[in-house]
Amino acid sequence: MARGECNCRAVQFEIDADLSDVYVCHCSICRRATGSNGIAVVLVPNERLRWITGLEHVATWKKPDGDWEMRFCRICGSPVPGENDPKTMFVPAGSIVSGAESLRVSHHVWVGSKAAWDEIGDSGRQHVEGFRAGPS
Repeated sequence: MARGECNCRAVQFEIDADLSDVYVCHCSICRRATGSNGIAVVLVPNERLRWITGLEHVATWKKPDGDWEMRFCRICGSPVPGENDPKTMFVPAGSIVSGAESLRVSHHVWVGSKAAWDEIGDSGRQHVEGFRAGPS
């Protein structure tokens, strides 16, 4: 069992699944949303994530064409789990506070649009564009 939360701890959740793979998206949308080189997420089946508290504090920003969303805490602005696939939650890896000991970066996606200053230095497989995969 893994647990996660936002910075102010108003939003908390549990994940009832074995976690292993981290996917790092380097696209311009994820860079702007986080103010960094992208976002690292863990893919979790929807039914394996349970909101403990704070769902009323979750806000959603959707891309204008509607094909992508970011969820965040209305109080502190931290990214929180979002549903960008009908069956899968995209859980920000940095929001997991316990149960993440076995996580490793396995894939870098949208590397073709990464920032010029972004240097990928781990052994995760690099994909020029997106990569659709389900939880392992």
